[in-house]
Amino acid sequence: MATKQDGFKDYVLDQLVDLRGVTSRAMFGGYGLYHREKFFGIIHKGRLYFKTDQTTAPRYRDRGMKPFKPTSNQTLKNYYEVPIEVLEDSDSLTIWASQATQR
Repeated sequence: MATKQDGFKDYVLDQLVDLRGVTSRAMFGGYGLYHREKFFGIIHKGRLYFKTDQTTAPRYRDRGMKPFKPTSNQTLKNYYEVPIEVLEDSDSLTIWASQATQR
């Protein structure tokens, strides 16, 4: 049975169709995103997070995005939530995802 989260995962994968080689794998109640075996993103509770570094993280923070926080006492500071306006624009999302795969 498909869940709401599965629908969001399918939407993200559809938005990333131009980035060939993107797959997802179930992990910790969400999904990991891979580009040709390289882990670059997380789908968790209806939100999308991309891997960042000191060059790309400021772009996320400048838009008010927060790092991935799977539990109240754990934060992954190198994965930031993707802004909704980027998520909804497949061309922009593909660019941001491409940058995340290089981190």
